[in-house]
Amino acid sequence: MSAKLTRTMLYIPGNNPAMVQNGGAYGADAILLDLEDAVAVNRKIDARVLVRNIMNFVNFGDVEVTVRINGLDTEFAIDDLKEIVPQKPDAIRIPKINSADDVKKIDQIITEIEKEHGIKVGSTKIHAMIETAIGVENAFEIATSSKRISALTIGGQDLTADMKVVKTEAGEEISYARRRIVMAAKAAGLAAIDTVYADVDNEAGLIRETEMIKGLGYDGKAVINPRQIKPIHNVYMPTDDAIEKARVIIEAFVKAKKEGVGVFAINGKMVDAPVVARAQRVLELAGIEIGGQ
Repeated sequence: MSAKLTRTMLYIPGNNPAMVQNGGAYGADAILLDLEDAVAVNRKIDARVLVRNIMNFVNFGDVEVTVRINGLDTEFAIDDLKEIVPQKPDAIRIPKINSADDVKKIDQIITEIEKEHGIKVGSTKIHAMIETAIGVENAFEIATSSKRISALTIGGQDLTADMKVVKTEAGEEISYARRRIVMAAKAAGLAAIDTVYADVDNEAGLIRETEMIKGLGYDGKAVINPRQIKPIHNVYMPTDDAIEKARVIIEAFVKAKKEGVGVFAINGKMVDAPVVARAQRVLELAGIEIGGQ
């Protein structure tokens, strides 16, 4: 595949050793080792030490590993970064990002840690988590505030709490926020990851919400239970017809490229760059690679 998929990102409590060390076995595209909401205040330090140590010794395979630290407004955030960044996670998820200044502060701290430990500066990526009304309004400013940012994510529960509303099954209360965040992410060339679906026993509701956020342009969704992984992957899996059409387009594109032809047609219809890009995405989601691209 030409791009790493993030259809699912599984939250794993940082103080659950069995789940952390088996994180690569659940089938999610990515795991999110959580030091924040999933961990009680009196267990924060223990969770940090556990995650740090397991990351030292466990091979998670092809699964992307992200760690969610505690917020900048807590006493734990800086020490979280000092302990976790040297373990070289794929990314650090920063909760409750409200502005570009928040990102820049984190960026500078990470830079200092990378230098101290001989890590290439800039290699530690950031997932900026937007969970407040002001964060939503500053979404594009946040998205473009640092080259470290690889994804924007939305935290539905904290956002609705900040809005003083209740998150409903329909999710209409965060509809604007979802659209604003995904548009900011795409405008900045970033991935967009949707919030969790809290009712783990309602598979039909999970599928409906996943179909909706996929239609908005989200690359994937955070999950809180391994049972939610397969239904989400199924939603993102293209149909056989879409796969075959995409295969034909990409094979024609590869042939035209080899022949030095910039514009080509299939069945009398001109094929341009956006059509090729969509076809490539279909094959990525299907796990199919065509050589020569």
